[in-house]
Amino acid sequence: MRVVIAEDSGLLRQGLVRLLGDAGFEVVAQVGDGPGLVDAVDRHRPDVCVVDVRMPPTHRDEGLRAALEARSLVPGLPVVILSQYVEERYAGELLESGPDGVGYLLKDRVADVGDFVDALRRVAAGGTVLDPEVVAQLLARRRRDDPLETLTPREREVLGLMAEGRSNAHIARSLVVTEGAVEKHVRNIFGKLGLPASDSNHRRVLAVLAYLRD
Repeated sequence: MRVVIAEDSGLLRQGLVRLLGDAGFEVVAQVGDGPGLVDAVDRHRPDVCVVDVRMPPTHRDEGLRAALEARSLVPGLPVVILSQYVEERYAGELLESGPDGVGYLLKDRVADVGDFVDALRRVAAGGTVLDPEVVAQLLARRRRDDPLETLTPREREVLGLMAEGRSNAHIARSLVVTEGAVEKHVRNIFGKLGLPASDSNHRRVLAVLAYLRD
């Protein structure tokens, strides 16, 4: 299996070369910056790339940008991103480039040679491998970004019945609560979904549409 390594730390880069060589991989190129990665991918068309997120000159996201450019050059190019920390935005952008053949691992995981080699093989085969910490933070971000996640279980029940076209009176009978309680839940739903009173919009319909999209 042919590999391109993009890592600006010479020590870590050489360590990866030796580690992957011992595991039976062929390292066809090792580079220290983003343009070098794109050039190596264009020249060698590797089976998988191992790329550091932060590379010269600014040590911010040059590695990721180069990986995305390489994936546009070679659609479906398997890429494993290595990062010192969990970068939610970077992980999200990588997945948006195509969920097949991508990995996002913390550098600490490289110390576990067996797990790292296994992850590399799975990504090269078209799989997706995300560090558990990355998954946890992406899910947490989804909960933060999705107002439906702020609804209580009872409010979700009420919204579900609203989606069925039920009136407040019917919802009250179904849930064995008063109509006043249902009205309060409905107001809470509108508030959490950011649906203020308006002459031009039907809040009940908009709330149901948000529920159905979810």
